[in-house]
Amino acid sequence: MELFIDFLKIILPATLVLYAMYLTFTSFLNKDFEKKVLELRTKNSDIILPIRLQAYERIILFLERITPNNLIIRVNNPSYSSKEFQQILLKEIREEFNHNLSQQVYVSDKSWILVRKAVEDLAIVINNASKEVSNEASGLDLTKKIFETIMQQNTDITSEAISFVKKEIQQTF
Repeated sequence: MELFIDFLKIILPATLVLYAMYLTFTSFLNKDFEKKVLELRTKNSDIILPIRLQAYERIILFLERITPNNLIIRVNNPSYSSKEFQQILLKEIREEFNHNLSQQVYVSDKSWILVRKAVEDLAIVINNASKEVSNEASGLDLTKKIFETIMQQNTDITSEAISFVKKEIQQTF
């Protein structure tokens, strides 16, 4: 029995010291891990924030480029028929959209949904205006009908998306 008590006198303090070292070591490793994670996040944000800002800029530029005033002025040619002009407008919108498709990775889902809605709404306006003019009509007639439709709807197709993206930029940065 005395041997057992002597054995406990040696083992119990040794076990407590080992347990205390284990706790200290674990705490040290956890703090070191948290520090490395924080450094990694900081480093990533230094890289990702400029990319995200550039993505927001490209989205705003895209929306401005497909705003009917800017789009029509940029691609207008008096020699186009209404059908040709419709196809050119839709092609230009699709190309601009496809060119900026990868930007959705860097913006919120809500922003991207509003961007897609603006593209779809503009395509609908162009297609509906095209249906209301004759096939022999000129591109100028289609332009007039597009602007009439927009004025009747009393809305700027891209403004909601532009406003939301700007607010998101202000909140993020």
